[in-house]
Amino acid sequence: MRRSEFHFILPEELIAQHPAPERDGARLLVVDAKSKTLSHRTIRDLQELIPADSILVPNDVKVRHARLILRRKGGGVGEALLLRAFGDGSFEAMVRPGARLKPGAIAWVVSPETGAELAELHIGDTLEEGLRKVRVVRNSCDLDWDSVDRIGRLPLPPYISHLADASDESRYQTAFHANEGEAVAAPTAGLHFTNGLIATLQSKGCQWLPVRLHVGLGTFRPMTAANIEDHTMHEERFEIPEATASALLPILRDHNHPLVCIGTTSLRTLEAAWNGHDLERSGSTRIFIKPGYRLRTADHLLTNFHLPESTLFVLISALLGLDFAKAAYAEAVTNRYRFFSYGDAMLILNARSQRS
Repeated sequence: MRRSEFHFILPEELIAQHPAPERDGARLLVVDAKSKTLSHRTIRDLQELIPADSILVPNDVKVRHARLILRRKGGGVGEALLLRAFGDGSFEAMVRPGARLKPGAIAWVVSPETGAELAELHIGDTLEEGLRKVRVVRNSCDLDWDSVDRIGRLPLPPYISHLADASDESRYQTAFHANEGEAVAAPTAGLHFTNGLIATLQSKGCQWLPVRLHVGLGTFRPMTAANIEDHTMHEERFEIPEATASALLPILRDHNHPLVCIGTTSLRTLEAAWNGHDLERSGSTRIFIKPGYRLRTADHLLTNFHLPESTLFVLISALLGLDFAKAAYAEAVTNRYRFFSYGDAMLILNARSQRS
């Protein structure tokens, strides 16, 4: 299929620049993949919409302060987005401008407010997809993720025009995130959940079983190939805690409880880890869910609204069919839903209805 088939018109003013005043205050478009019906609700209605015996699977990864503002030799500006740690003190990173930050170059990590030098960025080898191997160095010592967290910025998506501020520090992390992970983007469906809403769902008999996908370029890098079959996803790591795996295994085998994935990242994790009889506890994935794919795990999916021609809208089209996916998004645009990370949400019911 051609990438252009997944285009739709999105007015720029519908791209949310800030979150709703309250985490659970977003609007919710309910889309039934089986009956092809749409209805308008709110996130707080999830306690009515989600069956009482459901299994809820969120992504509890922590978003790192992975965006580094740089000053290059000669005074030019630059930027680095750290994607993952290699374990030897170095990181995989996207750097800009790549033509000026070649292997062997050194730039300074600076405060965007004061210009103070916080560390050095040493540019190493060129990796796949034009990425770089880098080291973040202060006082001749390599910094790890915890140290980078103290000097970096939250990597807000490029369609959010402001630098991360105090509000983003709390609202671009889920309320339930673990203190682990190296995600460079939030699992945005999870941003809608308060501890109170989670407790309410659990009081109804729902189980809360987190997984962890370290969200990287595979989730948000734009497609450039004319045909979606020619797009290769960036590799992302996942982990499934033993407690989650033990609870999920009988459900995946028997499908005796509704399984609701909170976000496309948890959905992709389960689909990558499930081999038909067991779950891998850790690994990496380049899974690309596109039309023709049949879900094997989740029954329902909660997700935000995604970019035109993105791998995530392709995923939605795989669950709904392209025509119905476009109709649902057109309904959201007509009704002025807010799009992307800080926007409103969609609950896709009966997502496995198209399975063979």
